[in-house]
Amino acid sequence: MIVFDLICPKGHGFESWFKDSAAFETQASKGLIACPTCGSKKIKKALMAPNLAGVNKNDDAPAPPSPLPLSNMTKKAALEVEKATELRENLRKTRKTIEENFDYVGGEFAEEARKIHYGEAEARNIYGETSDEEAKALTDEGVELSRIPWIQR
Repeated sequence: MIVFDLICPKGHGFESWFKDSAAFETQASKGLIACPTCGSKKIKKALMAPNLAGVNKNDDAPAPPSPLPLSNMTKKAALEVEKATELRENLRKTRKTIEENFDYVGGEFAEEARKIHYGEAEARNIYGETSDEEAKALTDEGVELSRIPWIQR
């Protein structure tokens, strides 16, 4: 599997995973990839920095530069890229805060959230994974939860 930085004609950047480069080309040519911001299906690979094995990655590292130099975009597109970059940085900080201050319960999230809600386990902040159906069931039961986009490091 490989992750590509992608970009639409309006300058919206996003990431997506593919089996290989040929899988990306096949899906893009069939219009199966769409920009999550504007829905455009004219998607291209953006310039990417190489991912070098053995390099020590720092969670506090600044966000990578935008896929295109801002001077090559319209002002509106440049502002959207800046907003997206700021959003990514806020999501990185949120992930770091959660990982440092919450208990990770993995796939047992729904079960543990219920135990806390009904007083069967100590009240504490937790995070983990659950299905859309299970999240809806928790909400229907009155269990408070938030779904947060989990950005890659």
